[in-house]
Amino acid sequence: MSSSPIKFSSLDQPLFGGLLKGDLVEYLEFVADRFVPVLAGRQLSVWRILRGQDPFMQKNVPKYTPDHVKTVEVWAEASHRKIRYAVCDDEQTLMWFANQRAVEYHVPLYLGDHFGEDHHQTHMVLDVDPPEGADFSAAVRAALLIRETLAQAGLDGLVKTSGAKGVHIFVPMREHSPDDVAAATRAVAARAEELGPELATTAYIKTERGGKVFLDSTRAWSATVVAAYSPRLRDGLPISFPVPWDSLADVAPADFTIRTRFDGDPWTELMPEPQRLPADLVEQGHTIPVARVAAMHEGKRRKRAEEAQDEG
Repeated sequence: MSSSPIKFSSLDQPLFGGLLKGDLVEYLEFVADRFVPVLAGRQLSVWRILRGQDPFMQKNVPKYTPDHVKTVEVWAEASHRKIRYAVCDDEQTLMWFANQRAVEYHVPLYLGDHFGEDHHQTHMVLDVDPPEGADFSAAVRAALLIRETLAQAGLDGLVKTSGAKGVHIFVPMREHSPDDVAAATRAVAARAEELGPELATTAYIKTERGGKVFLDSTRAWSATVVAAYSPRLRDGLPISFPVPWDSLADVAPADFTIRTRFDGDPWTELMPEPQRLPADLVEQGHTIPVARVAAMHEGKRRKRAEEAQDEG
């Protein structure tokens, strides 16, 4: 199946959603020349699914990882330990992961093994999912609001299906500080909300969204995102797939699966050139509170209010 020396095992075993492990291996072999460049140079987290077990996220590579798999050690502040990530720079590594039944591939938005003030986030990303009970068309309409917002700011982006319910919008950037990228992302979301307040919201707390599409601007700093061409652990194993903007309204995430065969490399072909973030966008973003932090403070405020009410 592959020129790689990987010896595949149990290709006829059920994997997920009615598909076999061999279906996954076959797809990853087909897409490897386009998928590996998306993963290359980035710390890799994968969702694996072993036979008879629930899916699990793997960041730390197992002890039996072969020597040919490049790894980097990174200090994880949350767990107070070092994590040894794989870096998938070649097809042999990808096919080893395939044999390990790794289905989903998630990467950070920066290159290299170091993360700090001097790191360069390669893309600004906004994540758009339809609200509960709504279909994909709601995410499409919200994504088009973001596209209009970007155009007004002199920016251009690529859109891909997330492979789940919604879409991801990627804007390739020239070098900016992590804080400025995060700020600009918040500003884009806020401006898109102003363009379509009846459709979209930046409210981080679900109960405050009122059934609107959430424009998620939190993909910054150490956040990860599912890579283009990655399968997802959903029925039929859909893949996250880049599409032309003018085709977005005519597709659905389930249209692209590990059985899809396509020509070319739409991730590369549709991706604009890196751009500078406008100063006014960055400046506006710095006046907008970080969504998670604002939600945390609001949660604490509500808890204090409830406790005071109970005491009264």
